[in-house]
Amino acid sequence: MASDSKKSRWKLPLGLMATGVAGAAVLVLRGCWHRKMSWPVRYQEHSYQVCLGCGIKRLFDERSFRAYGPYSYDLNQLIAKEAAARHRDEEPQQRPA
Repeated sequence: MASDSKKSRWKLPLGLMATGVAGAAVLVLRGCWHRKMSWPVRYQEHSYQVCLGCGIKRLFDERSFRAYGPYSYDLNQLIAKEAAARHRDEEPQQRPA
């Protein structure tokens, strides 16, 4: 019976250690979680935010005061993707004759 109590004492610390190791592995593989974003910055008629942890950027809508779209380190790429999406949405639909 003494051996059963020794085994149960190790279950909790091993479980906590495994959880900690798994959490660290996710952080290493995932990278930054982008939790701390800067205040919106304006650049050539576009607003964006920058992650204070890793420097990645995301476009920002001033009217709804929310960030939107994908993350990217290249601001010009984000602006080009947004312009392409707007152009695609604004194109009139042609009906077949």
